Amino acid sequence: MNPRLLLACACLISLLPFQSLRAAEPVDVLVYGATPGGIAAALGAADAGRSVLLVEPTAQLGGLTTSGLSHTDFHSRESLSGAFLDFARRVEAHYVAAYGADSPQARACFHGTFGEPKVNRAIFVQMLAERLRITVQLKSTLQRVEVVKPDGRPRINAVDLRASDGTVSTVRAAVFIDGTYEGDLMAAAGVAWRVGREGRAEYDESLAPETADGQLQAYNFRFIMTREPANRVTPVAPPGYRREDFVDLLPVLASGRIKRVFDYPSGCLFKAQTPALPNGKYDINDVSQGVVRLSLPGKNLAWPDGDAAARAAVLTEHRRDQVGLLFFLQNDPAVPAKFRDEAREWGWCRDEFTATDHLPPQLYVREARRMTGAHVFTQRDSAHAPGDARAVLQRDAIAMGDYGNNCHGTAHDGPRFGGKHTGEFYHPVPPYQIPYGVLVPRDVENLLVSVAASSSHVGFCALRLEPIWMSLGQAAGHAAALAIRGHVPVQRVSVPDLQVVLQAKGSATIYTSDVLPGHPDFAAVQWWGTRGGLHGLAPMPAKPGQRGSPLHGQYYEANPGHAVELGRPLDAALARRWVALAMECGGATAGLPAADGKVTRGDFIRAVSAGR
Repeated sequence: MNPRLLLACACLISLLPFQSLRAAEPVDVLVYGATPGGIAAALGAADAGRSVLLVEPTAQLGGLTTSGLSHTDFHSRESLSGAFLDFARRVEAHYVAAYGADSPQARACFHGTFGEPKVNRAIFVQMLAERLRITVQLKSTLQRVEVVKPDGRPRINAVDLRASDGTVSTVRAAVFIDGTYEGDLMAAAGVAWRVGREGRAEYDESLAPETADGQLQAYNFRFIMTREPANRVTPVAPPGYRREDFVDLLPVLASGRIKRVFDYPSGCLFKAQTPALPNGKYDINDVSQGVVRLSLPGKNLAWPDGDAAARAAVLTEHRRDQVGLLFFLQNDPAVPAKFRDEAREWGWCRDEFTATDHLPPQLYVREARRMTGAHVFTQRDSAHAPGDARAVLQRDAIAMGDYGNNCHGTAHDGPRFGGKHTGEFYHPVPPYQIPYGVLVPRDVENLLVSVAASSSHVGFCALRLEPIWMSLGQAAGHAAALAIRGHVPVQRVSVPDLQVVLQAKGSATIYTSDVLPGHPDFAAVQWWGTRGGLHGLAPMPAKPGQRGSPLHGQYYEANPGHAVELGRPLDAALARRWVALAMECGGATAGLPAADGKVTRGDFIRAVSAGR
């Protein structure tokens, strides 16, 4: 599609009126929450041939990916697969089509992972529009969940949805998927969930506090800003602005600890993620471990289980603080001129968030409710396997990630300006697998949770990334289709069957640095690796969680010790181990090639995969 037409269509869709479903129109799968994880769930279910209703309580399609988080969080590009990789490739194709393959915009999009919010939204619209089985309903809020127990086990029978005009419709589905950041559908269905931090002993997590508490990872906005005069909108004071809230910043500015207002990655007040986004835009974030923070621990405690009014109050307070901070820096005569003049160079983007005064419509909800499900993902799940470059093996993996346990803080000691966040950690780990059980409640038999996944606080800090949520969503969508096809609860979906489907769709269940989606051996390598065949190929590095060579900031070349090396000759010791594993997996071993100096790893993997 023509890039300008694509953007125009995305804007038009946002203006379409809500269309209520009649109670007599059931669907196969209902997804509540059009976050990237919810969108991927809808795409997966539709690709599996199921009718889908994707419901979003706000007017915002795409969650934080279309609301300011444009510097996508991952470490190596080799970790991207499935629905997110498809999305990123489309974003890159948009910039190539609009500006040319060698244009600054095409280069700045970093292979489609640094898209402008308006472009990201247009791509999501395009992906959804291509699936005729998906119906999208925005501004439709969950009112009631009807849970029944026909055979003694709870299942969701229907949900009531309220449109912006007050109309309430009852919708029935065979399977429901919660794609919200907050786990709202999950909670309303009576599924067990948790907010706060577990004590260290509960899951034997070194990153956890000694005792459990109710602290919650802090939130902030991800502003999109520019210094381009033609596209710059001057910020104004937010409602409720109070100068006295910011005067204590002046001694911090005078101390020399702050070098610039906008910079990267530290010594500043607003972290302007670099390199810049296409068309001179910047994704603005909290300064990790900084002396002045945008994230506000403790100010978000009413959010996870709060109603719309409570969440609106939290959002308003964060906007008053963060926009107010910028307004103070740009306009207050007490601010030193060098900081004031620099701050005035920056403004909102005229062509972004036009319906919300150029401010992101959504707050960056890093963590809210977390399901307590069939598998609780903890710190141990992303740790190295003993003596291995790889993380612990998860044979029931349906997704993988390459980031680490990352928390921006859960409390604050000292003054607002110059104090210190506590509960903050940035823990490097190898790429890790994510088991099916994180999606599955322990009881409700037709619900999957793709974002507020089952995890401890520390574990969730390794899951809370949009590419991972999209992988979990894609898995949830296909799992829903398998449950429907097999007439089984989601707890009894065949994980091996689900893995085959996902791997065929180019969605990774284990990290490899040299056999990527699109490679003819991708599915075979993924299957073999998820059985355990790739463990033991490289020893644990001297530095746990060793990453590849740095590219920029948080981005690195491929993770070392994770290459399959298909063309490498198969040595006798590895051949013996692989034959034993093939026998353990129940595959035929009689025809497997022997290690004769000519047979390669790839030859063996292709042969063992063909005989499964």
